[in-house]
Amino acid sequence: MVEVSAVERERARVAERYRWFARSCANGGSAQYERLALGVAGDARMQDLVLSLPEGNKRQPNLLLGAVRYLGGPTGEWGAFRDWVVEHWERVRAVVMARMTQTNEVRRCATLLPVLAALEGPLALVEIGASAGLCLYPDRYRYSYDGGEPFGAVGSPVVLECRTAGAVPVPDRVPEVVWRVGVDLNPLDAADEGDVRWLESLVWPGERAAGRVERLRAAASVVAADPPEMVVGDLREVLPGVAERVPRGATLVVFHSAVAAYLSVEGRGELERLVGGLPGHWVSNEGWRVFPEWEGARPVAENDFTLALDGRVVGWTGEHGQSLTWR
Repeated sequence: MVEVSAVERERARVAERYRWFARSCANGGSAQYERLALGVAGDARMQDLVLSLPEGNKRQPNLLLGAVRYLGGPTGEWGAFRDWVVEHWERVRAVVMARMTQTNEVRRCATLLPVLAALEGPLALVEIGASAGLCLYPDRYRYSYDGGEPFGAVGSPVVLECRTAGAVPVPDRVPEVVWRVGVDLNPLDAADEGDVRWLESLVWPGERAAGRVERLRAAASVVAADPPEMVVGDLREVLPGVAERVPRGATLVVFHSAVAAYLSVEGRGELERLVGGLPGHWVSNEGWRVFPEWEGARPVAENDFTLALDGRVVGWTGEHGQSLTWR
């Protein structure tokens, strides 16, 4: 039996991670990213570069790919991508170390709105993993469900379209929001061109990319005109203090989308206990594997998110907010 070296075992782990990303995430979402991830999975030199990064989230495929796009590197063909990354690795590494995967998909507000609009207001919103805070402004956008007439904030440059299935309680108004705070380890500034360009770099290339970037830019203009308060820190340390500052008469709503997936299993349990002990409501919009024990957590469409209010699953959402199926 041929003994496998420690280096080969580590390379195999990287290869498996990128192969999984290609087949389970990028497949059907971005042909370019699927091709590049499979390339990394079969290339020892690229695997060694990934291994030079700190273990954990810094080795994420979408973080590496976003860093290359941020720097203007080629992401069309594998050969050009590989050669460019090898040649410019120190620049790529610097971006990876300075940045985080913080996709701020404003269209998710369309899937959150039916839940938020049904709560007794006015609302005090606290978003965990807020990034640039684009989803903290559901009252500043317009919405169109199933091709219907848009409603919401008059004159808003942002129109969020969403398909529905089932008995979705589509509202005819946006909620009243009187207070909003974002919590993030590394909050971004919607008025900073570099931060907005980083968010653009996290939009996967493909046929839907242009629309997503257009919505991102429009939402960033709304947020930049009236920036939210951002609290820097670990949610477990800062969230209780933030919750204590909710204005009298307002209903606290703590929410997050595609954030808890980056926590450990223990961290997710701690999040559930922490938020469950606060007054008000908790809205979770995450991949079903984050809280798999919840009744109805697993959606029919594997890549859909699970939408829950106070730990009770109410529906399943498209990962970019493009659809909402009611349970």
